[in-house]
Amino acid sequence: MPEIVVVNNVEFDHADIFNDIDEIKLSFKRMLNIVPENGIVFVNGDDPNALEVAANCHSPVKTVGTAENCDYRIENIELKSSNSSFTIKGERYEFPMNGEFNVRNAAMAIAVSIFTGVENESIHKSISNFSGIARRQELRGEEAGVKVIDDFGHHPTAITATIGALRQRFSKSKIWAIFEPRSNTSRRNLMQAELEESLSLADGIFISEVPNPEKVPDGELLNVESVISGLNSKGKQAFIGSSPENIAEKITSLTVEGDIIVVLSNGGFGGIHEKLLTSLKSK
Repeated sequence: MPEIVVVNNVEFDHADIFNDIDEIKLSFKRMLNIVPENGIVFVNGDDPNALEVAANCHSPVKTVGTAENCDYRIENIELKSSNSSFTIKGERYEFPMNGEFNVRNAAMAIAVSIFTGVENESIHKSISNFSGIARRQELRGEEAGVKVIDDFGHHPTAITATIGALRQRFSKSKIWAIFEPRSNTSRRNLMQAELEESLSLADGIFISEVPNPEKVPDGELLNVESVISGLNSKGKQAFIGSSPENIAEKITSLTVEGDIIVVLSNGGFGGIHEKLLTSLKSK
């Protein structure tokens, strides 16, 4: 039985398993129902779906967020290009990562630590020394003055957050997004409009062809051509990539020193990161 559970956000995903958001909520509710009465649930106090699934828990619930009524309220958030700072329960924390979503993740960790009695000095030391994890805005290398960054983001919400954080971090750079619609949700057209909107935050976009399209139910395949057309109509440089090699070759001809390339995929994407760096090196 889990004694401590953190629920950060609840939204639709995993379209091969769930038909809609209600089925996902039900799954979360069932999970929270097994938390014992002497356990604890920490929930995002700014996410209506998260609050809903935690509404009838047998265990106590603590909210973490920016809303005034949150038990652990995140206040005075300051987002900089390479770090962030914020206040929880009167204590100021310095965090060496940017992006509001990273602040929210850190706040959850801090709230759990405070509740479980971790010493304040240890919390500060751990938060200030956190260097991130693999596949989340991970710098894979730099060639010809162009940085290649890897990110696991493949859901529109995650793509929006990632590109937004990179925009803040590299405010003077042109950002190129390379997206592989590989997950069972992103291969479908269920959130096609949201995908287009999230990718439009980049300056230039490449989308690969959908892998294994035959595994997608009839009528549900993501229309990559339509997304590209929509992005072009928004004034974006957007292209379909037939292969990692094709994308690497094309984007190398378009990038200049100072540009940022972010690869968005939940898979290996055919080793595209190495192909990009090799191609850029020959510029």
